[in-house]
Amino acid sequence: MVKSLLLVGVGGQGTILVSRILSQGFVNAGYDVKMSEIHGMSQRGGSVTTQIRFGEKVYSPSIDRGEADLIVAFEKLEAARYIELLKKDGRLIVNNEEKYPLPVLSGFAKYPEGVMEELKDNIDNITIIDARKIAEELGEPRAQNIVILGALVKALELEDIEWKDLIKENLPERVHEVNIKAFERGLSL
Repeated sequence: MVKSLLLVGVGGQGTILVSRILSQGFVNAGYDVKMSEIHGMSQRGGSVTTQIRFGEKVYSPSIDRGEADLIVAFEKLEAARYIELLKKDGRLIVNNEEKYPLPVLSGFAKYPEGVMEELKDNIDNITIIDARKIAEELGEPRAQNIVILGALVKALELEDIEWKDLIKENLPERVHEVNIKAFERGLSL
């Protein structure tokens, strides 16, 4: 069986790093993996998406409307933007974070109100996390992406993969300890 994951966020949130760690983990566990990244204007806070499909045999990384088993949103407006790709019985993990897009920052638009309420009203299987708060408690706000990785690994029930080793392989040594703690906190959610 093939699983389809969509990771969405804003440039600078570490979405691509988490996608790469996930893909390496899936390959190490013996899965066939296909991944596609779209960076958009990621350097300026634009939308970033990664489609990952893994299973016994995967032919394409593309996830069409209504095909994602799981969407992981690093920012709540990005969850709303891509929710149509989620399966009817799919799961949404959403970080309760607001990152203002350029039109909002420049005063041409307002950040929409009620995004989280709308998601809760329309998605049966939703997990809301406050990864920034957890990462700040650990003393490293930038580790919120690894908190999200931990929550995702728990949701996939794939804790037996050597995720901590992969985190260490993909991050500088000086941040290993805090990111391992962030991952463990995410697993406990």
